[in-house]
Amino acid sequence: MMAASLLASALAAAAQPGMASPQRNYLQYCSGCHLPDGAGMPSKDIPPMKDKVGRFLEVPGGRNFIVQVPGVMNTPLNDGEVAALMNWILHGMAKSSTPPNTPPYTAEEVARLRATRPSDVPAVRRELVDKLRAKGVPPDQLP
Repeated sequence: MMAASLLASALAAAAQPGMASPQRNYLQYCSGCHLPDGAGMPSKDIPPMKDKVGRFLEVPGGRNFIVQVPGVMNTPLNDGEVAALMNWILHGMAKSSTPPNTPPYTAEEVARLRATRPSDVPAVRRELVDKLRAKGVPPDQLP
């Protein structure tokens, strides 16, 4: 019930004029699962993004993975809109976890990454999280 209320608030906010397109796209296409603030729903295996998803950029394959998750792969947004959304998430919502000088995604990179996808997304995620653990990332900072 609370998630439905949060989603309704997010969708109402998405209709506000002047809101940046990436934020509006986040609210429309991502917040239903990851919640408007990016907290996710870990109890339902929906990982948090706020201050965490940038950690994936610390390990090989993590940059690709962020674009190759099902929600991104299946969104109706075009590659440029996805690039803008990913950049907004990494440099806004996940800023404290995003390594400094992270290059922005481009439409061309997103198109290349969306042309392929992992056959087992949860297994790839587990592998990336294991690599982060091996680097010493504390459990409370894992995406």
